[in-house]
Amino acid sequence: MTSATRPATAPTADTTAATTAGRASGRRITAGLFMSLDGVVEAPETWHFPYLNEEMGAVVGGLAAAADTLLLGRRTYETFAATWPHRTGEMADALNAIPKLVVSTTLDEAEWNNSTVLGGDLVAELTELKRRPGRDISLSGSVMLTRSLLRAGLIDDLHLLVHPIVLGSGIRLFTEQDRIPLQLAHSATFSTGVVHLHYRQA
Repeated sequence: MTSATRPATAPTADTTAATTAGRASGRRITAGLFMSLDGVVEAPETWHFPYLNEEMGAVVGGLAAAADTLLLGRRTYETFAATWPHRTGEMADALNAIPKLVVSTTLDEAEWNNSTVLGGDLVAELTELKRRPGRDISLSGSVMLTRSLLRAGLIDDLHLLVHPIVLGSGIRLFTEQDRIPLQLAHSATFSTGVVHLHYRQA
C-alpha cells in the first residue's frame, strides 16, 4: 500500500508489535490495501485521496518503516518504475533505494534500481526468503498477487483501510470462490470514517 502523498514515518503501536513478532519468528510478509465499503480495491488513486489524513498516513508510514524489502506484481512494478525513478523527495528516495522483488513470468529482468525478478516457484522462493534474517517484506498494491499469496497462506499481516464509499463496480480482493479464515489482530476508526482492519492468518 503506497499513497502518493506524505505518509508519516513513525510506526504505529500496532505495526510495531507486528514487526517485533515477525523478527522473533522469521520475516513476515505484510500486505496493505485501500478498499471501498463494497470491497473494491481497484484504482484507489481515483477515490481514496479525500479520506487521506494523518491517521492514515501513520499506518501507511508505519508499514513502510517496518519493511526492508518491497514485493510487487508485474503491473504494479511497471507503474512504479515508470514514475518513481523520475521523482525526488523522501518517499521517492525510499522507494528507489529499497530492495524490490518483482513477481513475473514474463519479465526477464527488472531495470529499476535494486529490483530482482522472481519467476520460479513463488511459494518456495518466498518461503525461503521468510526464513532469512531481515525485516518485513511489504506487498504494495498488486491485487492479484495479494489474493494468490493469501490463498497460499504466505501473507502474515493483512491491513485493509476500508473507506466509507460504495463504488458499485471494480476489482475486488476476494472472489466468490475464496474461503480464507483470518484473525482480527487490531481495528481502529479514523476521524474520516475510514476503518483500519489488521488481520493475521487464523
